[in-house]
Amino acid sequence: MTEIPEHLLKRAQAAREKSAASEPAAAEPAAAEPAAAPSDSRIPEHLLQRSKAAKAAKAGGEAEAPAAGGAVAVAEKVGAVVAAPAAGGGVPVGAGPGGHTQRLLTVVKSGSIQDVKATPVDKVHTWPHLLAVEFVAALAMTAFVFIFSIFVHAPLLQLANTNQTPNPSKAPWYFLGLQELLTMFHPMVAGVTIPGVALGIAALAPYVDKNPSNKPDDRRFAIALFTIFIMLWAVLVIIGSFFRGPGFNFVFPWKDGIFFEL
Repeated sequence: MTEIPEHLLKRAQAAREKSAASEPAAAEPAAAEPAAAPSDSRIPEHLLQRSKAAKAAKAGGEAEAPAAGGAVAVAEKVGAVVAAPAAGGGVPVGAGPGGHTQRLLTVVKSGSIQDVKATPVDKVHTWPHLLAVEFVAALAMTAFVFIFSIFVHAPLLQLANTNQTPNPSKAPWYFLGLQELLTMFHPMVAGVTIPGVALGIAALAPYVDKNPSNKPDDRRFAIALFTIFIMLWAVLVIIGSFFRGPGFNFVFPWKDGIFFEL
């Protein structure tokens, strides 16, 4: 049998006492029929009417069967509470305020009482997510360089002759961009002004482009700045490596040869 919460039992007891105080002493016994709803009953009127109609239909169709101990079981619609009279009175144990036996059901949507949406997390810990990948990449690069050095020998030249300067005299490939700039501008401009301005723009780029998105369409300024820098430096290195001959003069590699060594 369904257990009734304590607060509902207390409310029903208070309603019964108020109803008994207002009714005359010659009222009908409570065992014959559940007490009528008090004036301040909180049960909607349409539910009371439906309950009365169901009781009348059941009484007209078949007689009520006595339960154990002389109790009368009250069965309403599907899902109704089957209640037996209490030990000391005629009101069923499962009765609510006013002795009514119907059960009120409330449908509550799950979205109003719980959050089923997962909050996306776009940050992870440095260890092990980042450092593990970097460590594996470092091991792979070390293995590649080790195997490459076994099969490919370094292009070592003869000892340098202090009395003879090689012609052309070229800097390492990663400095050929600066050496190429020296052929176009004053040393102060080529060696200090242009590199300083480029480094200053690169340092200010994160403060100008504050968009946290990783999509290329949202980072046009940063991508354009990086592309200009890479293309400019790559063009200067290629010109200094393959298009500069004796005296660091401009030559065509397919005509005069390549004056470049690693």
